Amino acid sequence: MTDKETKKERAAEYDASQIQVLEGLEAVRKRPGMYIGSTSAQGLHHLVWEIIDNGIDEALAGFADTIHVTVEKDNSITVMDNGRGIPVDIQQKTGKPALETVFTILHAGGKFGGGGYKVSGGLHGVGASVVNALSTELDVKVVRDGKRYYMDFDHGHVKDTMKIIDEGLPDEIHGTTVHFKPDPDIFTETTTYDIKTLTTRIRELAFLNKGLRITIRDNRPEEPTEESFHYEGGIKHYVEYLNEGKDVLFPDPIYVEGEEKGITVEVAMQYTDDFHSNLLTFTNNIHTYEGGTHEEGFKRALTRIINDYARKNGMLKDSDPNLTGEDVREGLTAVVSVKHPDPQFEGQTKTKLGNSDARTATDHLFSEHFLKFMMENPDVARKVVDKGMLASRARVAAKRAREVTRKKSGLEINSLPGKLADNTSKDPAISELFIVEGDSAGGSAKQGRSRLTQAILPIRGKILNVEKASMDKILANEEIRTIFTAMGTGFGDEFDVSKANYHKLVIMTDADVDGAHIRTLLLTLIYRYMRPLLEAGYVYIAQPPLYQVRQGKYMRYIDTDEELNEVVSQLSPAPKPKIQRYKGLGEMDAEQLWETTMDPERRRLLRVDPSDAAESSKVFTTLMGDKVEPRRDFIEENAQYADLDI
Repeated sequence: MTDKETKKERAAEYDASQIQVLEGLEAVRKRPGMYIGSTSAQGLHHLVWEIIDNGIDEALAGFADTIHVTVEKDNSITVMDNGRGIPVDIQQKTGKPALETVFTILHAGGKFGGGGYKVSGGLHGVGASVVNALSTELDVKVVRDGKRYYMDFDHGHVKDTMKIIDEGLPDEIHGTTVHFKPDPDIFTETTTYDIKTLTTRIRELAFLNKGLRITIRDNRPEEPTEESFHYEGGIKHYVEYLNEGKDVLFPDPIYVEGEEKGITVEVAMQYTDDFHSNLLTFTNNIHTYEGGTHEEGFKRALTRIINDYARKNGMLKDSDPNLTGEDVREGLTAVVSVKHPDPQFEGQTKTKLGNSDARTATDHLFSEHFLKFMMENPDVARKVVDKGMLASRARVAAKRAREVTRKKSGLEINSLPGKLADNTSKDPAISELFIVEGDSAGGSAKQGRSRLTQAILPIRGKILNVEKASMDKILANEEIRTIFTAMGTGFGDEFDVSKANYHKLVIMTDADVDGAHIRTLLLTLIYRYMRPLLEAGYVYIAQPPLYQVRQGKYMRYIDTDEELNEVVSQLSPAPKPKIQRYKGLGEMDAEQLWETTMDPERRRLLRVDPSDAAESSKVFTTLMGDKVEPRRDFIEENAQYADLDI
């Protein structure tokens, strides 16, 4: 039997009997956050991921190779794939067409053991019905068996029952097109899609599914834009993309692919001359921010194979201790992607893989291929071991600095050179650490704070750029040691986010170029060496106002030049409004700093979102790394968005 005949036979087997019904749809509009995480911009974009996932599931099953995503002028979304097309015959349990069942009944889909899919990246049949329930309008076209079917919906309810709108189509035309418009009554914050957010995730999905072409088109600008992503090398190209602008130890990433007991494992990795590592893990295309068993299996195998190779080849002597996991991962960029038929997620954000068989499969498959690679490429193997041994020596040199950073008592904290003014509560859940630029602002913050919940840590000027420094140099920096110590989380392999002394770390710097630079340096430190704080949602940026406007008894704080012009134009001519421009936090007295920037009832904090890890890493490398050319290109490309205060 030919491959084409096999696919045709499997396609014929995908019918309504494989659409399993678990429960109804009633709760979705009442509690949308339970199904899409939130009704903020994140939840809005989640609707798109749900529909795209259905097309990717078809690609994983071998029936689709193209997905088109379009943002229409009215901010509605169209997603088209060339898969088999959602089944249209009658689903036995509901007595309705399977197409209607999929879009109107929660947990109805081909992903519950009916034989439709081996692995799935979607939320197990929740996607289509939830998107329908949270849209003012949704219509779907299905092409299969030479016919084009159509249905549309209104707020999740059937508007027009399924009908055939075209017949006699050639067999090679097939697929599903879904068009929906999010409900502004649900997404009250915004219904405007961000093209950068969409493009970044779509690029990532193309990397994770080699051979799949995904196109994103934005019809909203006067001249519509379109980008297409297609990577035959999959995550191997992903690693190359992540390492753009870096000096690599060897030109081609190491790539491993294999299957064990139904679990497919892909690993791509490459070393750079950086001091930090960048490890991204995925399960069924879901970014597992908190890692899990597949990450553990990869790390365990990597450390074991490098140590074994180093000893067998005399690079490590009998008296030498083994290289640690932290040593062998210095400078490593790696992507680990597993496809699992029954993934079990756990952790604080349900993005940690818990299947023990994924650990075993990743360890076995990666070990076998990586050992073979090391033996066949001795020059590269030696560079990898040398990199780890250099990291090991730096780690030993940093041991004394490490001890200094450990918080052993409140007395030690209060005597730190960073002048930490700790809060009185010892409950991390209500405790906030404000990192403040300069002694002047630090003084105002200490006087104006809530002593129960708010700790103040002034820092002097610009901290070390950790993008260009080894761990021993990082820990020799007084300001950085103070931050590590104050947070109480440790660092490196010993980092434990559960030991954080504060569940809010707030960066509070001046609203000028120097303040922005200091903020970037701090974010680089946190992203590279304290990333679990980001993933736990503990990192924030304070938003102090730019202006204060006074006219008689009238007083208002202003955030933008546009708002200032609007307010001033509305005030009567006499007396002339007094406008104070806050160049720095030190210009505010304690009361002003409290009421504008620190008072939980009135302040505005921006939470730093780590979800776009790959793009974040590239930006940090571009802005803070050694290469001048990529930084110049970035500045030229983004200069139009800069708000300059000249």
